Amino acid sequence: MIEDMKGTIQPQLQAARKAKQVMLKLGIAQKKAVLHGIAATLRSHMQEIIVENKRDLDRMDPLDSKYDRLLLDEARIEGLAKSVLDVAELADPTGQVLSARKVSNGLYIEKKSVPLGVVGVIYESRPNVTIDVACLCIQSGNVCLLRGGSDAWYTNSYLVRLIQEVLFQQQLDKHIVQLLPTERELVTELLEATAFVDIIIPRGSQSLIDFVRQNAKVPVIETGAGVCHTFVDNTADLDMAAKIVANAKISRPSVCNSLDTVLLHRAVVSEFLGKLVPYFVESKVTVFADSESYDLLKSLNFSYLELAEESDFGREFLDLMCSLKVVAGLEEALEHIANYSSKHSECIVSENQQNITTFMELVDAAAVYANASTRFTDGAEFGLGAEIGISTQKLHARGPFALEKLVTEKWFVTGQGQIR
Repeated sequence: MIEDMKGTIQPQLQAARKAKQVMLKLGIAQKKAVLHGIAATLRSHMQEIIVENKRDLDRMDPLDSKYDRLLLDEARIEGLAKSVLDVAELADPTGQVLSARKVSNGLYIEKKSVPLGVVGVIYESRPNVTIDVACLCIQSGNVCLLRGGSDAWYTNSYLVRLIQEVLFQQQLDKHIVQLLPTERELVTELLEATAFVDIIIPRGSQSLIDFVRQNAKVPVIETGAGVCHTFVDNTADLDMAAKIVANAKISRPSVCNSLDTVLLHRAVVSEFLGKLVPYFVESKVTVFADSESYDLLKSLNFSYLELAEESDFGREFLDLMCSLKVVAGLEEALEHIANYSSKHSECIVSENQQNITTFMELVDAAAVYANASTRFTDGAEFGLGAEIGISTQKLHARGPFALEKLVTEKWFVTGQGQIR
């Protein structure tokens, strides 16, 4: 048994609602103190975290694409600690006066930013999410309920235990951050907990996101799956284009901002593939190529090659794989992206400014790029400290969903006896 079967999360839901009142009283100085304590604890318990992480890794096939997302080593833990300190330096998003006016009857009306309240996050095998979400919620005055995947149970349990120890040391309610059991039947209880939970955020596969959207009674903010394209225009610097495509696919293939499909202008197919193939051979990237590019890749003796099927376009690979399609030009590239994009991150490599402008204005995605890898769609890279995830929807948050979006609005109305 990985964890005790309790059959309900009601005690944790009730504790979270109570902890919400504690969070509302915290000032920015105390929030920062907690985050600095978490960063220090991560560094001082690095080896213990690695031991717990290994317990999870030992239960997973190293060839599984999730393995890399699950792995925590010294460098990644140090990166987590640094990201916590980066969040601690961000301005408090709560208590900001968004508007203020005195109306004709003398009422003074202010609109201020306030925490969302209790934030439930459902995610899969990425233990870094545990730290990112907890710290963003603390800095924004929110309580968080974390429901990670069973693949990362030992790692997540230990990380939350460390966070709760810091909260205890700061004489705060440890239930500000809680880890929920992983039994699937208890997810429904979380999704229906309208009396206790203010928002649900799913982060993971499209099937997870779809399940949450279809079954939640609590309001949902989605963080979408990434089906990311790079279009190499006929005017592109092809050496630069090859480096961008290689980085977008190879640097960390298991994450949502990695490249899934290359769209290649027919005029530069042969020359571009000659420059790209050495990168893909070195990293053993499997290419699902349309018939036109398949023949060219075969002539280059590229062996990691499959003939693409329709299902290989619009597919999030999350591995050292991608699809490739030859297009006649910008219009066909835009049409393909409109049909297959998940609206996450899309890129054009071009030296034609008109084509760049047209692409960036017409593509419907949370982030659009010109001459840069889609791997930059990330809260830390955008200067946001860390992120809950990448939102591909259009209400409340879009793109890196970070600190400044973990708030809502509240109206404060002050009078001197006015009645209506």
